[in-house]
Amino acid sequence: MANEPQYADGKICYLEIPAGDIPASVVFYQKAFGWKVRKRSSGQIAFDDTVGQVSGTWVQSRKHSNEPGILVYIMVFDINKTIEAIESNGGKIVQPIGMDAPEITARFSDPFGNVFGIFEQKP
Repeated sequence: MANEPQYADGKICYLEIPAGDIPASVVFYQKAFGWKVRKRSSGQIAFDDTVGQVSGTWVQSRKHSNEPGILVYIMVFDINKTIEAIESNGGKIVQPIGMDAPEITARFSDPFGNVFGIFEQKP
């Protein structure tokens, strides 16, 4: 069950993810990370992370980011299981585990080339 969002000055709260095919992006992020998806009254598809702290949408009006500038990391409990989910749903690992040791991280590109990081944090 998601927690109520914590509001604070300076909190990162919203992401816009470029997508060539919004329905395909929806499926990828739902299956790889369990993000909740909803339709706004405007008809736009939005998402919320698994704890209800960060939300966002997919946009077709922007180019994907295949070279990290700002790099967003998604927290996961089991990085190997998440890598399997990423790869089986059309994503690619672009930096394997171990490059940021001692932190347990990897980087992936989604089906449209956007690069994100994953960071393992055991519960």
